[in-house]
Amino acid sequence: MTTQNYPFAQELITDIEGNIRKVILDFNDYQNLIEMLEDEGLYQAMLLTKNENPLSLENALEELEKE
Repeated sequence: MTTQNYPFAQELITDIEGNIRKVILDFNDYQNLIEMLEDEGLYQAMLLTKNENPLSLENALEELEKE
């Protein structure tokens, strides 16, 4: 396998059977990937709550105290 198949990979580290075990990334690419994953997680959370009614600060604090 070559890094051509993996756009962010700088280097692939394989075992003796040729299975990829580690991937070397440029640090900026790594940070961008992490940011993208965080954004996707936030988007998914927003989708889950888009039909919920907003709470006032007082009601939100009351809900937190119940837990």
